[in-house]
Amino acid sequence: MGILTEWITDWLKGLLIEGILGNLEGLFDTVNARVGEVAVQVGTTPAAWNAGVFSLIRQISETVILPIAGMILTFVATYELIQMLIERNNLHDLDYWIFFKWIFKTACAILILSNTFNIVNAVFDVSQSVISRAGGIIQGSTDLAPGMLDTLEATLADKDVGYLLGLWLQTSVLGMTMKALGIIIFVLVYGRMLEIFMLTSLAPLPVATLSNRELGSMGQNYLKSLFAVGFQGLLMLLCVGIYGILIQGITTSADPIMVVWGCVGYTVLLCFMLFKTGSISKGIFGVH
Repeated sequence: MGILTEWITDWLKGLLIEGILGNLEGLFDTVNARVGEVAVQVGTTPAAWNAGVFSLIRQISETVILPIAGMILTFVATYELIQMLIERNNLHDLDYWIFFKWIFKTACAILILSNTFNIVNAVFDVSQSVISRAGGIIQGSTDLAPGMLDTLEATLADKDVGYLLGLWLQTSVLGMTMKALGIIIFVLVYGRMLEIFMLTSLAPLPVATLSNRELGSMGQNYLKSLFAVGFQGLLMLLCVGIYGILIQGITTSADPIMVVWGCVGYTVLLCFMLFKTGSISKGIFGVH
């Protein structure tokens, strides 16, 4: 009877250890997969992300928003001319060169406004190039070797069935947490891309104000927002890369329970920092 009990205990222990290691191996696979997914998504330009949506946004920007922006530019140019004339002692000290200055500024404003869509996409091309380079470095640093769980497996062999059962339940919860993390990453990454499309569609309106010193702050803040959203992808990629590196130390702890809950802590930290990337990027570029 004692031999049968011992055999059953060893069988349960082996089964639980395999389950625990399987959960953690799946966790590692998920980490690497998410890093690759984020690298691809945040490093994709709006045109390459979805051609259909990009075409729709371009049509709206050029056929609906651009005419309104033209009216705004007409008002801004007229206001600029009035300012120039009033500054010259109400036309008493009028210099005719200011008309050439006004014509030059207005021509530049029209040229910029007519090419707004190309300028906006150039900003995202620059950020995409930077993210792509960083993605290669970060992806390489989160590849996890298959033999990393050997130390943990040796530690688990000395534990009893109750301990292993509790640890298996916790690793299962951790697996569901990783799936929830995947949903969060999906929402943040796709939400950022939708924000890019929204900014792109309305681009002519703030750009139309750039030529005026008083009203130009709207356009300047808009350009800052473009760079902030573009480089937010780099911060998101960096967060996931740091998370992957931290997870690589999962087998360095002597206590498997601490290993599991350490992963949970890192996961919660990653979710929090992904939410913070937007405000951090805007703070760096001075968006207000």
